[in-house]
Amino acid sequence: MRIFCAFLFCLFCISSQSQNIFSADYSNQADVTVFVVEYENQCDLKVFKVEYANQAKGNEGLWYFVDYGNQADKKIFFTEHGNQSELKVFFVKYSNQAGWRNKSKQHLLY
Repeated sequence: MRIFCAFLFCLFCISSQSQNIFSADYSNQADVTVFVVEYENQCDLKVFKVEYANQAKGNEGLWYFVDYGNQADKKIFFTEHGNQSELKVFFVKYSNQAGWRNKSKQHLLY
């Protein structure tokens, strides 16, 4: 029973992780390097920028940008060239458009 409870706790922690993002000034300060692509079909993740922290749920591309690195779940650095990045994102207009196109990259934001 204890193992089952521990498993449920871990599952809850993973699934409830929000996406509070800090945009770092230098790549060595970041957990992930990101490039913003011009077209949706070029991205790994479609991102919607939410207005409030409580709207950033899970690892599904709903990002809330925080002002300080210590408030963030992940620190990212925006690169100038796609070949310098680990993750390619496309910013969408509506929250229901957010999500992964390349699920093999999901681990980058856990």
